[in-house]
Amino acid sequence: QLKLVESGGGLVQSGESLRLSCKVAGLTSDAVAIGWFRQAPGKQREGVSCMSNTGMGTNYADSVKGRFAISADNAKNTLSLLMNSLTPEDTAVYYCNIGGTWGQGTQVTVSS
Repeated sequence: QLKLVESGGGLVQSGESLRLSCKVAGLTSDAVAIGWFRQAPGKQREGVSCMSNTGMGTNYADSVKGRFAISADNAKNTLSLLMNSLTPEDTAVYYCNIGGTWGQGTQVTVSS
């Protein structure tokens, strides 16, 4: 059974950085889509970034292009999202998703 556990969220000031991690257990597929999503209060969940677990190609939402970077460390079974130049508009609960399975989310709050 696939299990995802996010960590790394917190409260930061505008312009600062955070690295989110998603620890993966039980992944058996050779190639699946993996990604990060976020949901701000009162808004629908939206995609932030995605990639295949083979590392072939990455995609980013326009709102985070040039600031966020997704990566995967297969040896450590960890998916990461490096977030730079954070703004209050990035405040949300961030979720990782692998092959349709969701983690519990981690809160990111950016103060102005």
